[in-house]
Amino acid sequence: MHKFRSRWHVVALICTLVPTGPALASGDPEAGKIKADTCTGCHGIPGYKNVYPTFHVPKIGGQNEAYLVSALKAYREGERQHDTMQLQGQALSDQDIADIAAYFASLGGED
Repeated sequence: MHKFRSRWHVVALICTLVPTGPALASGDPEAGKIKADTCTGCHGIPGYKNVYPTFHVPKIGGQNEAYLVSALKAYREGERQHDTMQLQGQALSDQDIADIAAYFASLGGED
């Protein structure tokens, strides 16, 4: 039993050390500032709420870059529900997403 467990520990260690997916694209905040022009129409206005359905639209300045990349890709793939964000995401390449995420991450947090 001890040998079996040791082999699995080695396998687990190898799996954590070997990259299994593509690395995150390096985002350019300056390019992201231009690409995020549409985003700031909602996400750059403190206290903004949609008209219908009514919900708070978060300011995302200062948010974690990896989180923003993950969220935008999930919207693009339809894994995260929000009609407007899904449509926005469908128009974005991986590099666009990386740039936009880098831009918003470089900003200060909510006021």
